Amino acid sequence: MSNLLLLLLLGFATGILSGLIGIGGGIIVIPVLVLLFGFSQHQAQGTTLAMLVPPIGILAAWTYYKAGYADLKTAGLLCLGFFFGGLIGARIATGLPNIILQRVFGVALFLISLKMIFGK
Repeated sequence: MSNLLLLLLLGFATGILSGLIGIGGGIIVIPVLVLLFGFSQHQAQGTTLAMLVPPIGILAAWTYYKAGYADLKTAGLLCLGFFFGGLIGARIATGLPNIILQRVFGVALFLISLKMIFGK
């Protein structure tokens, strides 16, 4: 599978999780860019900020971009997937009971933390 498709799918899945459990893209996208795509931590953070620019992260993303740490093509692909994934995740979340949503959120955070602690 090409990296373009993988990046779109990453954005889409992140959008679903964001819409579903309200977590920001950085908690998913940064670890995946580092662990699966070989980005440095700086590159992953800069690219994720560029994905989320309007309007909140523009100054931070610009700073990373000027330092060579933001991949705008990657950010655009992630953004496109995230845009549609967020809608789907939000639709799923609004149909779930509160306790189930809490548990899904907790499991997601737990799994991500394990991967970041013990992953390479």
